[in-house]
Amino acid sequence: MHKHLAMRTACAALLIVGLIAIRDAIRNSAHADEDGVSFWIPGFFGSLAAAPQQPGWSLTSMLYNTNVSASGNAAVAREITIGRFNPKINISVDAHVHADATIGFVAPSYTFATPFLGGQASAILLFGYGNNDTSLNASATASTDLLPFSITRSVALSQDTTGFTDLIPMFTDRWNAGVNNYMVYITGDIPVGLYNSSNLANIGIGHGAIDGGVGYTYFDEKTGHEFSAVAGLTGNFENHSTNYTNGIDFHLDWGASQFLTAIASRPCRLCLRAADR
Repeated sequence: MHKHLAMRTACAALLIVGLIAIRDAIRNSAHADEDGVSFWIPGFFGSLAAAPQQPGWSLTSMLYNTNVSASGNAAVAREITIGRFNPKINISVDAHVHADATIGFVAPSYTFATPFLGGQASAILLFGYGNNDTSLNASATASTDLLPFSITRSVALSQDTTGFTDLIPMFTDRWNAGVNNYMVYITGDIPVGLYNSSNLANIGIGHGAIDGGVGYTYFDEKTGHEFSAVAGLTGNFENHSTNYTNGIDFHLDWGASQFLTAIASRPCRLCLRAADR
């Protein structure tokens, strides 16, 4: 009973902290993530996310790669008044951007042996070093019904950037009840990584953020069945270089595993899907 009370207390405390952190963001209209880059790394939590940890120090390393492309075709008609004439000018913009980023992350962590609110607490610091290769190709065409020709302007840019990421501290608390495991976490972004608002490719995100959420893991050691899901909300602070503030992001990571034998030390991951926002 005391364990369940501690779990409810921890969840309530996390909810209060999250509400305070994103209070200012709620007052504003929803904004898209600047340059399409969010604080949360999709797939950060996977199988056994809420399972108990081994007390003491540990070190985790991971290699993260994202290879994404985006394009858009926007047609805008604007009316320009020149004297008595009102010619309509049609502007068509076609842009394509491609980013290939590979970052190596290191996460030292410490799991406390003494229970915290009846659960197992851990402190983690995530940081990394990597490369971001981004290219942009865009063209704009302007035409009017009054003239038999159009004007087109094209631009092609590329940048290859290498540097350190932001610092990401994290605190988690886990509870175990048989095959059911529960977790709460709080994390954030300390914007010290390589970032410049004039860069096409960056390693850091250029602004602070705070993120909190809950997780659940079902793990039956007898059958080897495992399922995990972690959901959270991200509140973003203003990017002072651009005076822009991202909206509130929702993310959901989940994974499923099956142990091949009872003595297997690691699960065979069948599938891992992550949805961002």
